[in-house]
Amino acid sequence: MAVEFGIDTFGDVTIDGTGERTPHAQVLRDVVEEGVAADRAGLDFFGLGEHHRADFAVSSPEVVLAAIAARTERIRLGSAVTVLSSDDPVRVFQRFSELDGISSGRAEVIIGRGSFTESFPLFGLDLQDYERLFEERIELFAELLTEGPVTWRGATRAALSEQRVYPSSHSGAIRTWVGVGGSPESVVRAARHRMPLMLAIIGGAHAHFAPYVDLYHRALAQFGAPDLPVGVHSPGHVAATDALARDRYFEHYSGMVATIGRERGWPPLTREAFEHDVDEGALVVGSPETVAQKIAGVVRALGLSRFDLKYSAGTLPHTALLETIELYGTAVVPRVRELLAED
Repeated sequence: MAVEFGIDTFGDVTIDGTGERTPHAQVLRDVVEEGVAADRAGLDFFGLGEHHRADFAVSSPEVVLAAIAARTERIRLGSAVTVLSSDDPVRVFQRFSELDGISSGRAEVIIGRGSFTESFPLFGLDLQDYERLFEERIELFAELLTEGPVTWRGATRAALSEQRVYPSSHSGAIRTWVGVGGSPESVVRAARHRMPLMLAIIGGAHAHFAPYVDLYHRALAQFGAPDLPVGVHSPGHVAATDALARDRYFEHYSGMVATIGRERGWPPLTREAFEHDVDEGALVVGSPETVAQKIAGVVRALGLSRFDLKYSAGTLPHTALLETIELYGTAVVPRVRELLAED
């Protein structure tokens, strides 16, 4: 089974060695170093999420990815995710086409609706149009990906008539995934547009998402589309031992959950609930062997073509992030490949 292994971050604002919050500008420079480290560690993909709030530094993933592209040679570079609902599909295509050129064909896009809504008021969009915005804009983006003249009409932006959009990509076809958090409608939409499926699994057991994978493959068949890749994005952390990984991650992950929970009405994360999510749920935390065993199980259970580890977590320091990247690329991934080869 040919499986790709990626890593991604939202550019979470970290703390430095003195416990002070790292300025956004330094976080951005650190993320570039992390992307370079991922390439050096032999990973297949490095992704950046888009956010528009104080606890994340990356609002334009393509800018940071271009900086990483200039310092790497092999690793694929993309978003995780691009909030297409609140962006202009033409500009998204142009930015990633430029990234594709700078990187000699290594650009990818993961488009989605995102789990945060700050971009909507920021760009003057009404949340009541949430569904229509995404539906129309993914239709337009699918047309743009053909890189030919586009004719399109909708209610959320100006119409296009036999319009060519430049620059053309280096590769001629920018790989575009649809990020899905658990909506059957979104799974079917990805199949209808013949785009690979990326499941964002941040809670619950990975195996619970098997029905979505089955739905995707059935929808592809009904639409007369070829079989396409399925990937998973899950949060996690790798350290020398299970105990170190769990203790370190909980300190920062629980703080992030508390911050977001105050906005959304979530209760604080208890250590007991955390341990359960590491043992039975979505969190991929532990020593290289523990993490490799869990990832191999997820790949087998869902028939994955790619696994992306979301390696940042709130204020988890840059040094710890670099350690995770190194262990993931040099110890975890080779071990997962060994385990899958035994099947």
